[in-house]
Amino acid sequence: MNILRRKLKVGITYNLKKDFTHQEDQPIDSFEEFDSEETIDAIRDVLESDGHEVFKLGGGVGLIDRLRTSPVDIVFNIAEGIGGRNRESHIPALLEFLNIPYTGSDPLTLALTLDKSMAKKVVQSEAIPTPGFKKVERIEDLHSLNLRYPLFVKLCYEGSSKGVRLDSKVSDPNTLRGKVRWLLETYGTPVLVEEFVSGPEFTVGILGNEDPVVLGVMQIEIKGSSQDEAIYSLEVKREWEEKVRYHCPPAIPDDLLKRIEDVARRAYRALDCRDVSRVDIRVGGDGAPYFLEVNPLPGLSPVYGDLPIMARRMGWEYSQLIRTIFNHALKRYGLVE
Repeated sequence: MNILRRKLKVGITYNLKKDFTHQEDQPIDSFEEFDSEETIDAIRDVLESDGHEVFKLGGGVGLIDRLRTSPVDIVFNIAEGIGGRNRESHIPALLEFLNIPYTGSDPLTLALTLDKSMAKKVVQSEAIPTPGFKKVERIEDLHSLNLRYPLFVKLCYEGSSKGVRLDSKVSDPNTLRGKVRWLLETYGTPVLVEEFVSGPEFTVGILGNEDPVVLGVMQIEIKGSSQDEAIYSLEVKREWEEKVRYHCPPAIPDDLLKRIEDVARRAYRALDCRDVSRVDIRVGGDGAPYFLEVNPLPGLSPVYGDLPIMARRMGWEYSQLIRTIFNHALKRYGLVE
């Protein structure tokens, strides 16, 4: 049993949607990754219920001054950061510079996993199955494409289905060029083109460090679409209550469940994730689970976050999920006995 030596001053770092104003020239999903005040309050309430003093530190450049005026023992970090493929690393790097403990993965893992092409190269090096892919920085990069259609097109440095639409699956070169051109011009960042895996999609919650454990495996069913062709797009996620069914645990054979868990755990280890992550996997026509991507900063909304939904389906209270993530970090830093 872990015993906390003392009550702590805990900061929460985050970015809120309401702090940004959408401009006409910005994509509709520019702030999709950012959080709501309700999520921050929910995390705060759990930590305060355990007797900790909690400070809502937010993010942005003012964080440095807030850390000076409100020194903390540890930070519960869910900040997505602002700008560039290293943005998720900004606050953890600052906290390391200031020698402040924090929850979650370190700057290297956060930067690596946000760049989907780099993450896939690492998991490939560990012989973890992942669809064939190519990073596209300009339209000319498609000239040397050596992938099998159909293909799936998404932004290389984004999460929360930013840039993913119902037409993100493409079946011919002309459609591919049009979709890639739109993404490059609209978002101004590289695109990942990968072979489409025609099969059911799963997301796997993993917790821990030295011996990470699977919280649950959740199958994502898009209502009205066959499981072989469904796309978990922005349109679908924004209307998840009407358009999505979550199956956790999924009604699949035990051997397939174990293989999905194995791929997820191996990817978690290969990418040096810490405390918590959510791994996305799709099963191909050959019956093999394929790694798609990993999110080491999974959404923690108690209402619509995939990880809290999964935890709830596995019999966990929201408070248990938050405490478990927090306690894994405390143990890493030697703050519990």
